[in-house]
Amino acid sequence: MKNIRSIIIKFKPLLGVWGLLLFTTTACTEKFDEMNVDPNNPTKISAQFLLPYALERSVDRYWGGRTRFERLNLDGAMLWMQYLTRNIYSNEGDNYGISPAMQNNNWQGFFNEGLVNYQRIIVISEPKGVTPNANYEGVALVMRSWMFSVMTDLWGAVPYNDALKGAADTPNYTPSYDAQEKVYEGILNDLKIANEKLSVTGPTITGDILYSGNILRWKRFANSLRLRLANRQAAKKPAESRAIMREILSDPAKFPIITANADNAIVRNTTVLPSNNEWHQVLIQESRTDWNISSTLADRMNALNDTRITVFANPVGGKYVGHANGLPDAIATTFLATSSTVGNYFTAPAAPSVLMTASEVNLILAEAFLDGDITTGTAKGYFEAGIAASFEQFGLTVPAGYLARVGDATRATVLEQKWLALYGVGVEAWTEYRRTGLPVLPPKDPRAVFENDGVLPTRLPYPGSEYSLNKASLDKGISLNGGPDNMKVKLWWAE
Repeated sequence: MKNIRSIIIKFKPLLGVWGLLLFTTTACTEKFDEMNVDPNNPTKISAQFLLPYALERSVDRYWGGRTRFERLNLDGAMLWMQYLTRNIYSNEGDNYGISPAMQNNNWQGFFNEGLVNYQRIIVISEPKGVTPNANYEGVALVMRSWMFSVMTDLWGAVPYNDALKGAADTPNYTPSYDAQEKVYEGILNDLKIANEKLSVTGPTITGDILYSGNILRWKRFANSLRLRLANRQAAKKPAESRAIMREILSDPAKFPIITANADNAIVRNTTVLPSNNEWHQVLIQESRTDWNISSTLADRMNALNDTRITVFANPVGGKYVGHANGLPDAIATTFLATSSTVGNYFTAPAAPSVLMTASEVNLILAEAFLDGDITTGTAKGYFEAGIAASFEQFGLTVPAGYLARVGDATRATVLEQKWLALYGVGVEAWTEYRRTGLPVLPPKDPRAVFENDGVLPTRLPYPGSEYSLNKASLDKGISLNGGPDNMKVKLWWAE
């Protein structure tokens, strides 16, 4: 059940006269600490409660976010990848301008709500922890890896090896930054360890709102995520990436991957606040009508006669149409009632929040085969399987003649289909575009006005809190990215 929210831990220090009583009334208070435990304010929280909270909070922030000015997906990636466009407030993402809240609050949220809690689960569940459980440890290791991958793909260099040590015996409140290459190296290693720890015959887990305690599916996600990251760095570390991908594909029993939509990594939202779909909360509950479908998406899907558009968007006058990105409000507002809105599937209260799908995995493998990184299977087979899985994900079948209209499996067609299949998962689509430059986006509308010197954002700036609390380490982190702290510096894996 996705309904466990924030757990507040209260500490009640003994002060003044109570401190004196500890020393003067020993005979009467031998079991004082046992007698005065408040069951409603626990000082230790088990993994079964930490896990759903961390999953919900980190995935909600990644998938949508319901707070204005920090909606990473809706006001950032979904606009930059021209899935959506705005009909008002174009300066909130659509024209490449963002509020400082975008980087400040997402940085804080990903660390404090996600990473810190995944780390707590690892510590209490490891062999020397208070409640050893290899499957909790493995699950938390997968999610910690996923969260770090999201953060390094947003910012580049981030605290990694020194991070999450604020509660250590020797706390570190000014962690050093690691280059993105080093972060990837650590994540890829951790995902392999997580696969080894996760055991279908091991101890059970509860509070799992991603896979309902199905450990085999967690193993599939761990190895699929490892494929994603190995493929993403392949142009920079070809030998290592090739070895990782071939190792995984060489032993499906040891390294299972996501092969069917039943294995998709999704958070199953509910119809009840606060555990409903973030898009539903913003667009339906809060009655925000700021977004329409981008003409880039609508025009391409119409040209392909791609029936997924019936799920991605709502028709206007029986047609699926959009308007250009980056238009000033005075122009954009005229399209409010004439451009298609976000499809009802995605705004339903219990619509899932997606992390990874069978379609993406197959399209990753299609690209890897074309690049010569794997020899198992065929590019055509993976390509067509990826397309079929995407249609099936939305209850559709591939239309007659669709594959012919798409064309053969080339790097361009594979990455265009990945762009279409990642609708909704805007953060990943943005990362793939920044890595490859594909799909080729159309020329900007001459009426559009863009900030950031007209450059589609390449990363997020670091938060103000790092400038005020961790400046020396931050300066080194900025240098590791190879340029100033702006939204124009390309990240390490950019080809």
